[in-house]
Amino acid sequence: MRKKLEIKNLSINYGAGDVLRNVSLDVYENEVLAIIGPANSGKSSFLKALNRMTDYIPDFRMEGEILLDGESIHGGEDSSWLRRRMGMVSPLPVGLPMSIRDNVTFGPRMAGERDSAKLEALMEDCLRKAALWDEVKDRLNGLATRLSGGQQQRLTIARALSLSPEVLFLDEFSIAIDPVTTMKIEEVLLQLKQHMTIVVVTNVISQARRLGDRTAMMLEGQLLDLDTNARIFAGQVRDQRTTDYIEGIFG
Repeated sequence: MRKKLEIKNLSINYGAGDVLRNVSLDVYENEVLAIIGPANSGKSSFLKALNRMTDYIPDFRMEGEILLDGESIHGGEDSSWLRRRMGMVSPLPVGLPMSIRDNVTFGPRMAGERDSAKLEALMEDCLRKAALWDEVKDRLNGLATRLSGGQQQRLTIARALSLSPEVLFLDEFSIAIDPVTTMKIEEVLLQLKQHMTIVVVTNVISQARRLGDRTAMMLEGQLLDLDTNARIFAGQVRDQRTTDYIEGIFG
């Protein structure tokens, strides 16, 4: 399998102490990598580092290397090129205070696209991929902030897809939505992995089992385990704490 991301000896802190310590792993093209672990394990900080969202955090320090298609993601001060290649979906859905149409086309317009026909086609494609088109196609000019929580989360995914990212990060995307909507989004993600690489941080063990091709277990800033779901969820782990967490003994 081709490596999409290579993380080598990654350590980060925000000034007070280590958040991640010497984490090394590869993420393969067209896979879903699920990352599990209790709170304060460094999972969300790991995603932020991969997307250079940490550039804006005071006192942030990093050691190690992050490669995208074999090249450092820190190649230059400007990170806008990385935003176009990596999309991020945050835990709580955030609809921009504008229309549904403008939410989805905002990124492409900022990137210079002016062809209205192309923007309309792109908007519909992204909303369809996010399983939202049928619910909003008759109110595209309505305020996105009036959508339900589950609809706003899917709109966030559509917005992330609008720049055709090669990698999609999702951080606890189901934390504020109902189980039915969660299942819809999971079905979308399983289809999307045909076209991109997906990394999902989740505290829901059953979700990691359903979505992941592989699962990584993090604890206190360290990578305890990383293997195929078939092995991880059969108890074939390097560290017994991984199985203990999966079985609910702690966490």
